[in-house]
Amino acid sequence: MTIDLHIHSSASDGKFSVQEILREAKVRGLSFLSLTNHDNISDQNQAITQAKKAGIDYVSGVELNVTFTYQKYKEGKPFALDFLGYQFNPANQALQDKLTLIAHYRQVRATKILENLNAEFKKENIPALTEDDLHKIEETVEGSLGRPHIADYLIKKQIVANRQEAFEKYLMKCDVPKYPLNLEEASKLIRDAGGKLVLAHPSDICGTSLQPITSVPQEQTKIIQETMLHYIDGVECWHPSHSAETTNHYIKFAKEHNLLMTGGSDCHQKPVIMGIVEIPSWVRDQFC
Repeated sequence: MTIDLHIHSSASDGKFSVQEILREAKVRGLSFLSLTNHDNISDQNQAITQAKKAGIDYVSGVELNVTFTYQKYKEGKPFALDFLGYQFNPANQALQDKLTLIAHYRQVRATKILENLNAEFKKENIPALTEDDLHKIEETVEGSLGRPHIADYLIKKQIVANRQEAFEKYLMKCDVPKYPLNLEEASKLIRDAGGKLVLAHPSDICGTSLQPITSVPQEQTKIIQETMLHYIDGVECWHPSHSAETTNHYIKFAKEHNLLMTGGSDCHQKPVIMGIVEIPSWVRDQFC
């Protein structure tokens, strides 16, 4: 059984549509998967239907960006963590309403990011981005608008050569905080919708994780134990950024605390890496 419970579609910042993902999943022999788009569940019903037709087991998914604080880190200054919601009812009204609110905030955030970019461009005599530019960016987005879409537009405008340059030169310093969803609220949203909340890629050195606080897995799980156990149902043990040692540590921690264990490729189809993370077949049994 090949499992991947962390895949992004074009409803957020992935490249493939639901149909394209399932076609590729079939080719790669995936038998259990979940689409986990950023703050977006608009394609869950389609994924459920298409997966059934393809003979692939499917569990509903979403990736929520949560504003987290830890008093021992920068005097409690907020920072971001990602959490995965699974097995929820996509028709839950409270969840839908909150994600609609977050989507609206993304538009507001994008406008503010462009204002910050223009301040930087002025220093370099680069023409300012206009409201028309924002509309053109929005036209490229099928789901949730985010910084990767702005980065792609800067490439198109030949202001930068690639996404890495866009982030390192402009988008990191011009960033605006995301919608302030706290962990308690995220947990309630997912659980009230019948689902389970899982801490995503806790030790991802290149992503949104506990790495800014500490790179030591033992210290990370101590933080989880101190601050999160009341709100989460599981932890993502298998991820491309996790070493075998890190994965084994998180498996042990999850077993000690009776937590759900999940994993996935975090595939955005750039390149296509779905199914490359080896996840044991018993992970599927946890969702029965």
